[in-house]
Formats: sequence, structure tokens, C-alpha cells
Amino acid sequence: MKIIQLYTNSFKGLSQESWMLALVMLINRAGSMVLPFLGVYMTAHLKFSIENTGIVLSFFGIGSVIGSWLGGFITDKIGEYKVQYLSLLLSVPLFCLIPIFKTEIGVAAIILIQSIVSDSFRPANSVAITKYARPENITRAFSLNRMAVNLGCSIGPALGGILSAISYEFLFFTNALAALLAGILYIIFFRKRNKLAKLKSRKVQEAIEIKKENSPYRDGKFLIYCFLCMLFSICFFQLFSTLTIFYKDTAHLSQQNIGYLLGYSGFIVVLLEMGLVQIAEKYLSLARTMFLGTFICGLSYAILGFDYSIITLVISMTLLSVGEIWALPFMSTITALRSGQNNKGAYMGLNGISFSVAFIVTPYLGTLIAEKLGFTVLWIGTGILATLIAIAFYFIVPWMIDEKTEITD
Repeated sequence: MKIIQLYTNSFKGLSQESWMLALVMLINRAGSMVLPFLGVYMTAHLKFSIENTGIVLSFFGIGSVIGSWLGGFITDKIGEYKVQYLSLLLSVPLFCLIPIFKTEIGVAAIILIQSIVSDSFRPANSVAITKYARPENITRAFSLNRMAVNLGCSIGPALGGILSAISYEFLFFTNALAALLAGILYIIFFRKRNKLAKLKSRKVQEAIEIKKENSPYRDGKFLIYCFLCMLFSICFFQLFSTLTIFYKDTAHLSQQNIGYLLGYSGFIVVLLEMGLVQIAEKYLSLARTMFLGTFICGLSYAILGFDYSIITLVISMTLLSVGEIWALPFMSTITALRSGQNNKGAYMGLNGISFSVAFIVTPYLGTLIAEKLGFTVLWIGTGILATLIAIAFYFIVPWMIDEKTEITD
């Protein structure tokens, strides 16, 4: 009963806007089945080499870097409302255009453009979460949003595995439809609320503008923190590139089973995230939570270097899901705590860039190591690197964030 009560309490106190942001994210991500299957799409359908596939996937990361910076910059200028709906609606035709391109250069170009547009959404979305959440509920608001992402991603890859067996084009058109529905729903719900929020905060905003706040690009402690986030992302985001190739080529899973395994990850996160976040907020410091989350993610990859039976694959994915629960939402919370009142977009954008850079490095570096040294070296090396990052987080977080500012319920 205590466990059930803890779980239900984790959802209390969240605003209507937080729930709607999560619903918009759910609809968008339910159709987000493209990214996990891009590597398989290019190697199996377009017949690209593994190395060239890694290079093309890196353009998604380049676009993500540009989009994160651009989204953060524009958000501080025109507001998170316009940035979010423009990103969602402009993504629709771009997803539909992807199947037209068949060469490495063509696919890299359209993925670059699509990534810029799509990832400009992320810093704006993060600012919206902090805008509509109560201060004591920021981490849980981020967790609710991530729960929606993972619920959508548990549906998307499972459906994507089925559709890709019929036609890869279904992946792109379904993603376009989901982005369109998400954009329409967002505009309907937040159009009036955004106007009211502007009117209520106008006097406060005028007072804030008098106070000059530092740029995140001159914040030395935050730059170190973002570098660690980038290293963590290089480890974690192999989930979307080399891990699926490993499942297919080494573990010999079918595309459908790959989709089911990825969907299982989303299911675990949906089931456990809010409760585990609640536990971490009550009993763990930010530093200890980041340490545990990062270390567990590394462990999930390291065990693949010794065995890849179906039981081990499920255990690995379970650990990876638990690890991300105690890492990713708290990274956003730390960023929000570090930022000021009128530069949250820039801070969220810079932190988003740290994740985006990983999308550039991870596909190429991961596929290169796998091809030259083998997956065993890749997975054990990932585990070692993640352990070192976990130790670094343990010391950098208290140094950057005063322990008194940690959010507890």
C-alpha cells in the first residue's frame, strides 16, 4: 500500500498545463519511430555501408546542435509558444520528403534540415515546463513529460517494427501525421493561456529586464557540466544507433523483436519513472541521483560485452531504463536551477546542444569502434566511460548547485 501511495502521490500537484504538455509530447512521440530505425533503414533498405550510415546519422546530430542553439535563442526572443508550434508544423512536410532521397548526400541533407526544425522544439518545451510548473514540482514536471516521451516511444518503435517490415515509407508518413496532430492540439490549448501568461507577467518581465544576467556560454561551471552531459549522451544514445545494429547483426533479432525490445524500454520508464523520481527527491541528493543513474546506464551496456542472450538483452534494457530515469530528468532540473529568470531558453538550449553533439559523435564513433574493434570492446568501453562520468557528476553537481536549492517535496 505504501508503494501504491507513493506512486499516486508522485502525480499530485502537477498543473493542467504540465499534463497538456505531456499529452502533446505523447502524440508527437507516438509517431516518432523514425530515429531508432534510421540505421537499419539505411543499411538494409538503401544498402549504405555501416561506416557511411554512421556518417549520415551524424548529420542528425549536427542539425540537433544547430536546432538546440537556434531554439534556445529564439525562445528568449519570441517566446516558447511560437517556437513549439512552428517546429511541430514545419516538421510535417520534412518527414514526408525523407523517402524521396536515396543517396548518402541526399539523405544527410534532408536529415540535417529536419533535425534543425525538430530540435528547435526541445529548449522551448523545457522553458514551457518550468513556466507552468510550480517550483517544487519542476523535476516531476520534467519526469511527466519524459514519461509521455517514453510512452510514445514504446508505441512508436513497436509499431515501427511492424510497419518497416511492410514499407519504410510508413514510418516517415506516420511521424508526419503525429507531428501535425501534436501541433494542432498544442495551438488549441495554449493559445489563450499564452496570452494570459504574457499579460500577468508583463510587469514582472519589465523588472527582470533591468537586471542583466550572465550568458550560459560564459558560465564556466555550467560549461563543464554540459561537457559531462555530452559524454553521458555519447554513452546513452547508442540506444538509437549502434545498439539496434548490434541487435540485428550480432544478436540476430528480427526488426519486429527490435521494436518490441525498444518498446519494452518505454514501458519500463512509463511504469517506474514518476515513482523512482519521487524516491530520489525524498531520499537522495542531486549528486547521488546523477551518480547512480549514470553508473547504472554504463552497467547496462557493459554486460552486453559478455553475453547477448535474450535474457541478458532484457536485463540490459531494464537497467538502461532505470538508469535514464535517475539521470535525464534531473539534468534538466539542474539546468533550470542554474539559469536565471530571463535566460532560461539560452541555458536550456546550451544543455540541449550537449545532447545534440552526442548525436554527431555517437553514430560515427560507435559504428567505427564496432567495425574496427568489435562490439565487445564498444560495450565494455562504454561501461568504463560511464563510470568515470558518474564519479565526475558526483563532485560537479554540489560545486555548481548549492545543496540548499535541491528540490524536495
